Amino acid sequence: MKKVLAIGIMLTIVLTFFSVGIEAASYPERPVFSEGDEDRKEIVIVTAKGDVEELIKEVQEMVPEAVIRKKFITLYHGFTMELPRRELNKLTTIDQIERVDRLAYFEADLDVSVPFIGAGDTKELMNRGGKHLTGKGVKVAVIDTGIDYQHPDLQVNYKGGYDIVDDDNDPMETLPRQGLPTLHGTHVAGIIAANGKIKGVAPEAELYAYRALGPGGQGTTEQVIEAIEKAVEDGVDIINLSLGNTVNGPDWPTSIALDRAVEMGVVAVTSNGNSGPKMWTVGSPGTSSKAISVGASAPPIKTPYITMFGEDKEISLLPMGGALPWELKKDFPIIDVGYGTKEEFDELEIKGKIALIKRGLIPFTDKVLMAKEAGAEAVIIYNNLSGAFVGAVEGGVKLSAVSITKEDGEWLLAYMKNEKKDVRLRTIYREEQDFIAPFSSRGPVTHSWEVKPDLVAPGVSIQSTIPKGYLSLNGTSMSSPHVAGAAALILEAHPDWSPEQVKAAMMNTAVKLYDNQNELYYPHEQGAGRLQVDKAVSASSLVYPGALTFGKWSKDDRRETRTIMFTIDNQDTVSRTYHVVPPFEVPDGVQWKVPFATTLAPGEKKQISLSIDLMPSVLAEGLHHGEIFVEGGREKISVPFVFFIQEPDYPRLMSFHFGHGDKEHSYRYELYLPGGAEEVGIAIYQPDTFEFVTYLDVQYDLSRGMFGGEIHDIELEDGIYKALVYANQDGREDTLETFITIGNEIPPKSQEESYE
Repeated sequence: MKKVLAIGIMLTIVLTFFSVGIEAASYPERPVFSEGDEDRKEIVIVTAKGDVEELIKEVQEMVPEAVIRKKFITLYHGFTMELPRRELNKLTTIDQIERVDRLAYFEADLDVSVPFIGAGDTKELMNRGGKHLTGKGVKVAVIDTGIDYQHPDLQVNYKGGYDIVDDDNDPMETLPRQGLPTLHGTHVAGIIAANGKIKGVAPEAELYAYRALGPGGQGTTEQVIEAIEKAVEDGVDIINLSLGNTVNGPDWPTSIALDRAVEMGVVAVTSNGNSGPKMWTVGSPGTSSKAISVGASAPPIKTPYITMFGEDKEISLLPMGGALPWELKKDFPIIDVGYGTKEEFDELEIKGKIALIKRGLIPFTDKVLMAKEAGAEAVIIYNNLSGAFVGAVEGGVKLSAVSITKEDGEWLLAYMKNEKKDVRLRTIYREEQDFIAPFSSRGPVTHSWEVKPDLVAPGVSIQSTIPKGYLSLNGTSMSSPHVAGAAALILEAHPDWSPEQVKAAMMNTAVKLYDNQNELYYPHEQGAGRLQVDKAVSASSLVYPGALTFGKWSKDDRRETRTIMFTIDNQDTVSRTYHVVPPFEVPDGVQWKVPFATTLAPGEKKQISLSIDLMPSVLAEGLHHGEIFVEGGREKISVPFVFFIQEPDYPRLMSFHFGHGDKEHSYRYELYLPGGAEEVGIAIYQPDTFEFVTYLDVQYDLSRGMFGGEIHDIELEDGIYKALVYANQDGREDTLETFITIGNEIPPKSQEESYE
């Protein structure tokens, strides 16, 4: 059997891609490239079919140069090792190896959001004995950048943990003397269980910190899996992972490890990603089937919009962490400052104006600091990739800074160009809540076609703890700990519930959200809806899984019936008779088959079959979705479902990363192919003229999964270039456009990107 060989990537929560108008179809003749340096060392994760120790012996006999690094027995059933690249193919001949993956690299206002989801000091948040719930006695692991356990709001609840990065028992956040300092884990921990000046969702839960992400918030697959294993071995009840990569696939090692953790009785909660608003942007471990993947919605907030006198168009502003909130009361002129480099600021008169800056080239912090020094009234940074993004300013800057979409930024530029006089921006404010954040990653999951996220929770303008203080941040990193804290309250009320029941309680009782056109958000945008923890605690009927997928059909398929099994669980004190109600409006070519009635005694649960009979040839291509209802309990339960006609239109490549190799004048690249590719290449263009320069690499006939290569002796002058990365499969070509740096070191990603 052929083994799967995949390659890891650097985490890029919001990748810095650029649209520069390069014509994807006009390529010169494409060359074939060699595979590169065979002596270069690789670190891989090996999954064993059988006994891990016996497999290690077999591998060491076949590859004497291999060095075993970490063994994973509790969850992942495998090990990591370092070996020369030339020896990788030998692994494909060993029958007891299930798969091989190279390492991936991960990066990682409360007083309003907590009561908004039904937590805090509310009379509704009681267990059946009338006791107010605080999460007391429930152990929650925060796998992240560490925790400032000396923070006055966290020190009472902190109970221990481990530093995977430094291999010691001190999981403190990265300090300035250790490298680029971090604050992310402390912010996440505060949302879960702060118990001081601010109160988290579960203020008496026990916090355990596992530092898997080091300086700048970066870590590897190996470190994250080791942290998950240690947390499970330490007997925690809940794991929160506000981290991830942009690999939309269910089989990435961290996703598999979370599935196993759930099977062992641990509730796993993870962020869905910050690469929205397009479909298919969910990343691992948010793709884990059994974990609770969380998207970002808005708590009650005052949202600023900018407009111009006489114009109907309004542009919403997304706050940037570490900067002052947007509170402008007057109209101010706006000025285009390009990428916001020092040269651009030196050439322009900025004082008293709003600086419009394009994302890219230099960190957000530098852009905003230079704008403040130049006397700007505020900063607007627009994306260089379609859609919105989450950004943060390191260290804090006393200047208002916000982000907008690429489309809105380019509209502003065009408007400014067409006007004969200076354009002045006017700010209006609207009280809003319960919209899906534009940055929140959407599903579904490729290959498995599962609905993700499972639900959404507040992730916009969430103030929480950071080392030596407090800060407001945005992201699904902030949404996930709301759900982890909610899980602690549910487990306090129902200590015997399984992770599946905890997840179902939250999904079955979530409130459905509608967009500004009063249209229901799709299942792949909101999952089952927005968290209502008070209702989840009191749920007396459960249905799981809380979302269903019937996969995909081809137009050429004959009529077929597919059946899914799900569980109805009566947690009430009385018998209940349940009815499964399919969608009322059924298109031609679809028939549902459901059981007539199911009666369950108190504490009884039963698997129920649900069948859909489809004639694909008469249905429209693309995503089909709806809701199944289960009636008979105290509340009607909605279960969203999806299925596809024809191969879905997901991106054929994602998660591109380019950087220096291990030897002088060498470079490495990595990317993910959700469905494989007949051809993959990297075309290089001049950054200003878009003139074609060369191909860095071209590869053919690649299977599904992670892929990468190493390039040597590039005949290019040092500098920044535009790269067009393309993949061809079944007559379709998808492309990504980005900057790459040849020669000089690439600017630190941690300052240009935010955590999940």
